[in-house]
Amino acid sequence: MNVVCTGDGRFVEVQGTAEAEPFDRTELNALLDLATAGCVDLTAFQNDALARTLGE
Repeated sequence: MNVVCTGDGRFVEVQGTAEAEPFDRTELNALLDLATAGCVDLTAFQNDALARTLGE
């Protein structure tokens, strides 16, 4: 599953495919929860790196 979010948590892209076995709505919601948590972490890492680079 590919998920891209904005810094404020809105979805830019959601792409998922059931390669081996279809997934249900509960599993989709769980995947989206994991993906958005990862996007929050990535946003924090990016903001920290920018702050160090820009000397803020």
